[in-house]
Amino acid sequence: MNDTTTATQNLSGDSVTQPVLFIPHGAGPCFFMDWQPSDTFDGMAVFLKNIASHLPERPKAILIISAHWQASAFSVTSGVKPELIYDYYGFPDHTYELAYPAAGAPILAEQVSTMLSKAGLSSEQDASRGFDHGMFIPLKLMFPDADIPVVQLSLRSDLDSESHLAAGKALASLREEGVLIIGSGMSFHNMRGFGDTNFTVPSQAFDEWLTKTIEATPEQRFTGLRDWAHAPYALQCHPSGGEEHLIPLMVVAGAAGADRGSKIYSQQVLKTQLSAFRFG
Repeated sequence: MNDTTTATQNLSGDSVTQPVLFIPHGAGPCFFMDWQPSDTFDGMAVFLKNIASHLPERPKAILIISAHWQASAFSVTSGVKPELIYDYYGFPDHTYELAYPAAGAPILAEQVSTMLSKAGLSSEQDASRGFDHGMFIPLKLMFPDADIPVVQLSLRSDLDSESHLAAGKALASLREEGVLIIGSGMSFHNMRGFGDTNFTVPSQAFDEWLTKTIEATPEQRFTGLRDWAHAPYALQCHPSGGEEHLIPLMVVAGAAGADRGSKIYSQQVLKTQLSAFRFG
């Protein structure tokens, strides 16, 4: 039995329940190129590099929800060795040669699809889909050896917050099998706002609301995130139709179950406030 097969079948057995995370994945391949000022993304990179050391044990597999994949139904990568999708534009040539040879996990993909279907959420498996930069850019820092099998889950293209909360709830028990569930997005994502001081205060106000919502009881959290568009400056921080970088948080928050959340990283980057959160 080869290593890839072993990795996709070894999800049973004794495991410590993994937390769930919502992380920022930066701007394109930002951690692997020079920026001006040079320390723009250094703090975020340090945070991502330190995540593994704060987990209860090494994950048996990773389920990552990226802002950069939307499909008509929830879809999961089911290939054995997905290729990388360099879905960013105008960056230096070397950033299109970055490698992250993580194995896929077809058995986990089947499990994810089944769990979603049982919850009444249409799902599909995609054996040809590769890993986009919302996956491989942060994971290169978090787990640089690329030796943990990964399944990527799409967003549903309607970006309905309640449906994504329900998807997370359906997948929550994977945590007990040693699967680390990660939402990869940005707590602020308005391309016009990055670097503009006019968005500093709005991003801080939305971040304050988001933090209070994440730290609230599960019932309050669900209601707040479901109706996130009514939060202070919400549509300035995530313009209508462009909220895909916030929606991975809904899946993560759904998977959190009864766990209370906490902020584990916050920094002003390009004049806007960005944060990360953990449940469990």
